[in-house]
Amino acid sequence: MAKSFPRSGNSNFRSLSVKKILSKAALYVALSFLASSVGLCLVLRLLPVPTSAFMVYRHVEDFIDDGSFKAINYSWVSAKKISNYASSAVIAAEDQRFFQHSGFDLDAIQSSIDAYMDGGPLRGASTISQQVAKNLFLTPSKSFVRKGLEVWFTLLIELLWSKERILTVYLNIAEFGDHLFGIEAASRYYFGVHADRITRSQAALLAATLPNPILLRAAQPSAYLLKRQRWILRQMENQ
Repeated sequence: MAKSFPRSGNSNFRSLSVKKILSKAALYVALSFLASSVGLCLVLRLLPVPTSAFMVYRHVEDFIDDGSFKAINYSWVSAKKISNYASSAVIAAEDQRFFQHSGFDLDAIQSSIDAYMDGGPLRGASTISQQVAKNLFLTPSKSFVRKGLEVWFTLLIELLWSKERILTVYLNIAEFGDHLFGIEAASRYYFGVHADRITRSQAALLAATLPNPILLRAAQPSAYLLKRQRWILRQMENQ
């Protein structure tokens, strides 16, 4: 009668083989992601941005809500075709230390944490660079993984792009209304002029809507929005 032998050796061998395959697969995925994200940022350093993850997300929302498709009002323009008032206004409104930090405003982050620890609401401290990273490459979902990706893409664009390029992309992909993206589309929609023709006051009004352009509507400015516009105009004078 044949003797049976334990199979633990074979089981251990198979387990090690599976772990090795999974490790190689994970390494391949990680390296592929790193290479593709760097390559994409290098391409977008020079070429117009055709769309953004947030614009695509708006289409997904429409489909989930009622199965419809609503066109995005978006038109890319170069930095030369954007009023200096627009650049000044969004910096005044969103990130006054934009040209001083390297993607993350540590002072603003610490101030937000201190205010929260003192019992106040948790305020956002995202820089323009962070907003470009998340709007261009990511969805609005909140998770540690998504936050980590935001940090990664912020570091990438700060390393590979100039500050002027980051600001140009921001102005082009920022949401200024329902399915309305970019300073050119917003300038034409609200004021009937191209982005290089908007006035200081108009630029400040558009910048004032940026925290929530769906709620804060430039076409029908509330008292709060007009107050925020005046504050931005004062900040523009101080820059």
